[in-house]
Amino acid sequence: MIRRSFLKHLAALPLVAAAAPATAGASAAKLKILMKSAWGSDDPTKAAFPFLHGDALSEAGHEVQIFLLGEAVSLMRKSVANSVVPVGWPPL
Repeated sequence: MIRRSFLKHLAALPLVAAAAPATAGASAAKLKILMKSAWGSDDPTKAAFPFLHGDALSEAGHEVQIFLLGEAVSLMRKSVANSVVPVGWPPL
């Protein structure tokens, strides 16, 4: 008897889940994201992180800003950025 009661309640769940997307759409608002990085060309994988993830977030429709400090400022030079090749990711 308990099993039947459980299955009856379980069968009602998809109806609750069908109403969920209406509330989920409200949380999909455009976000303003600030990413900070201090990693420079000495560690290319860590240096590329804010750029690659910022690009993905931007393509998802969010507003992204990247704040570079310390060693990471050198990545703004075109020659340095072209020489940074992170492991497992495309070049900057």
